[in-house]
Amino acid sequence: MMEKTSTVRVAGGTVEVRSKGRTGPALVFVHYWGGSAATWDAVIARLPADQLTVRFDQRGWGTSRTLTGPYALDQLADDLGKVIEAMELRSFVLVGHSMGAKVSQVVAARRPAGLAGVLLVAPAPPRPPAAVTPQYQEGLSHAYDSAESVAQALTHVLTAVPLPEPLRAAVVRDSLAVQHPEARREWPLRGIATDIADAARAINVPVTVLVGGSDAVEPPHVLRDHLLPYIPHAEMSVVPGVGHLLPLEAPDVLAAELGSLTGRLGCC
Repeated sequence: MMEKTSTVRVAGGTVEVRSKGRTGPALVFVHYWGGSAATWDAVIARLPADQLTVRFDQRGWGTSRTLTGPYALDQLADDLGKVIEAMELRSFVLVGHSMGAKVSQVVAARRPAGLAGVLLVAPAPPRPPAAVTPQYQEGLSHAYDSAESVAQALTHVLTAVPLPEPLRAAVVRDSLAVQHPEARREWPLRGIATDIADAARAINVPVTVLVGGSDAVEPPHVLRDHLLPYIPHAEMSVVPGVGHLLPLEAPDVLAAELGSLTGRLGCC
């Protein structure tokens, strides 16, 4: 089934939303800092052809790179809310990765109509760990300064499973596809350190957390200490040998988890 593209109005402009399928609940994908809608290609390719999926490039990245700020969590959450409303989804699951998972937590805490569940993939936790110091944030803010710095991050931090060269090249392009410098800097300098623990406690739908056992960015022990206490009904699974870019390193595992989740929630 072919994807179709819709234009959704958000503050300051529009975003292009890609969707396909008819069978729900819809899966609404929210990419990581430096990613794009294409981050989910391999996962979506492994889902049933009629599964309803929705994805877009977040403000400041990819096809949304001309959108001006602010790029703060609340604005990204507002954008996601606009997409959900415009697509008129009767029932949907938020599937957020890393930064996108924190944005998804903010939206889920608002309890939008139709929200059936949340899958947090290698999520940034609601309460930042002690390791998120100003020094760490400043260093992180330069991770995507150049193709060379992105390649270094991929090799030494982001992945535990080697990516095929064409996929590595695509990740580098995504990480550099930003027009406004503040879009690149907002997450490491502010968003990652924003405490949303109080909001996370308001999430009242099933939450599944999927994390790589070799994730150097958000390791399992950090999520046990800084996420599970604030979303106590969440269930966490660890994927052995996988790093932070789980949608790229283990798309089969993620697609299987989504199939199980939608099966439990039922078709709407």
